[in-house]
Amino acid sequence: MVQQSTLDASTLDRAFGALADETRRGILTRLGAGPATITELAEPSGMTLTGIRKHVDVLESAGLVATEKVGRVRQVTLGAERLDDAMAWITFYQRLWARRLDGLDAYFTLAKGTES
Repeated sequence: MVQQSTLDASTLDRAFGALADETRRGILTRLGAGPATITELAEPSGMTLTGIRKHVDVLESAGLVATEKVGRVRQVTLGAERLDDAMAWITFYQRLWARRLDGLDAYFTLAKGTES
């Protein structure tokens, strides 16, 4: 199990902050199908290239995507490492709460058995 102390709070703040926006989540979903240019990311949303680029910059600063200039266009790809950090944080607390709830369930089961 990943120890909570091994996760950098500022890294998680940037990742969860970036994920808090619906447009940025949509960009990540699209990139799950493969790399895309800024133009390709802008088309379905109806946003300007500048608007999409700002969202991509937030995702890139959080380490969730990477960009590379390919000829005259900017290619965007997923950067899975930061999602791994966020998932590790979620998993840590999921297991913690599961253990606590299991303990609470055992307590109530035992208490119920002693009342009879």
